[in-house]
Amino acid sequence: MPYYYTLGNIPHKRHTQFRKPDGSLYSEQLFSTEGFSDDSSLLYHHHPPTRIIKTDKPEDVTPRIAEEKMLRHRSFEGFHIKPKKDFLESRNAVLTNIDCTIVLAAPQSGTSTYFYKNADADEVIFVHEGSGTVTTQYGELAFGYGDYIVIPRGTIYQINFNDENNRLFIIESHHPIRFPKKYLSKYGQLLEHAPYCERDIRPPQNLKTFDEQGDFIIKTKKRNMLYGIHYGHHPFDVVGWDGCCYPYIFSIHDFEPITGRVHQPPPVHQTFETNAFVICSFVPRLFDYHPQSIPAPYSHSNIDSDELIYYVDGDFMSRKNVTRGMITLHPAGIPHGPHPGAVEKSIGAKETKELAVMVDTFRPLMLTQAALDIENENYIMSWAE
Repeated sequence: MPYYYTLGNIPHKRHTQFRKPDGSLYSEQLFSTEGFSDDSSLLYHHHPPTRIIKTDKPEDVTPRIAEEKMLRHRSFEGFHIKPKKDFLESRNAVLTNIDCTIVLAAPQSGTSTYFYKNADADEVIFVHEGSGTVTTQYGELAFGYGDYIVIPRGTIYQINFNDENNRLFIIESHHPIRFPKKYLSKYGQLLEHAPYCERDIRPPQNLKTFDEQGDFIIKTKKRNMLYGIHYGHHPFDVVGWDGCCYPYIFSIHDFEPITGRVHQPPPVHQTFETNAFVICSFVPRLFDYHPQSIPAPYSHSNIDSDELIYYVDGDFMSRKNVTRGMITLHPAGIPHGPHPGAVEKSIGAKETKELAVMVDTFRPLMLTQAALDIENENYIMSWAE
């Protein structure tokens, strides 16, 4: 949960009369998750956010499952995903289960001609290459390399890029994206031992209000169908809002690594959590400082979760032939660890410059056809060298 925040003009009390200069009422909207029992925000519109004037025939965007069950280590070349002009068309679902979908995208342009809303899932958009601005009812979020853009489900947004060279790693979550409970006080403040704090969370800025009539299409994703819903007024007609449910940005470069005398387990890298998976950040850091420490990770059996790593930049001592944008998938049920020779080679190393995003899912992931199209098929044999 982000901290309480407000932008623009709001009334003194919620659910009370809030009038425009001409005497008419602004339209109040509660934006909440998990019904009325969790985070929410109140937005004040020029017009009711319900004025639908037309709907289009829906489009099926269900990921094409190619392998539902498997038990072997896999690797995929993420940068082999070809760029496409349109933001939505550029999104390629590569791995999925009932809880989340992993998407790779290389959009050359944004959504200037339409608005987008994912009504099913929170989105975490990790920006590997590119920069630009996400515009929402809450204001603007300027983003760049290394940013996690966290967008709660149901948020209407437009995304625009500064040029055509963009690479995105996207996690669609059917569970709310949260800060890890272990980092939070019982009242929700990030604690002193947390690897980031509220100062690192970038909320929306520069709220712009568009009081415009016309035909505005919001492409809305619901249960893997994409609906074109036309509204009679601009969706960004908000004059003010407040609350704890809104899009924000956290940069991987602001994650402060937790280190120790001996090798620390993956949970020290945890950045976000849900009830069904966690997201971790591997960032440049000093290695272990015990005189006999082994910096390389030990082999481990991830019996209860699939482990996915998206490699961003830097050197990775435990893996050979790592490329930018590569994804490795180590499924639950078989052990994995450093490649041959990596353990001995790591001894004496003082630091790492690696940058990566890890997603550990508690239910197995399924592979799509898009994943098979970019697979390194010999990865499973890389431990046999």
